[in-house]
Amino acid sequence: MRSILILFGLMATLAWAEPPMTKITVHVTDPKNKPVPNSAVIVKFISGHSMFKLGRGTKTEWELRTNQEGSVTLPAIPQGKIQVQVIAKGFQTYGENIDINEEHKTVDVQLKLPQAQYTAH
Repeated sequence: MRSILILFGLMATLAWAEPPMTKITVHVTDPKNKPVPNSAVIVKFISGHSMFKLGRGTKTEWELRTNQEGSVTLPAIPQGKIQVQVIAKGFQTYGENIDINEEHKTVDVQLKLPQAQYTAH
């Protein structure tokens, strides 16, 4: 009986435990590998580990701008699947879903120039 109570206690502790977190750095460059400053970086938490529940106080979406070196570091975010979107003037919008399961992750984004515009007139 005592072991059953201990087991339930451990399960309750896991249910209320903080989800594993990750520090993410996004580095944005142009096609010539030069940094792209002041790019909008939007990160959305999509899904995580099923045994952990995110509380109401856990932020799941961030919008930041890159520094002069083309980098931005997000606060600790829950591990799992995230969506990274980068918007910069003069470049195509970048978007990708990434699985994160490390404590530290660097996401390298190389933006592309816009495609030529054609008209039929």
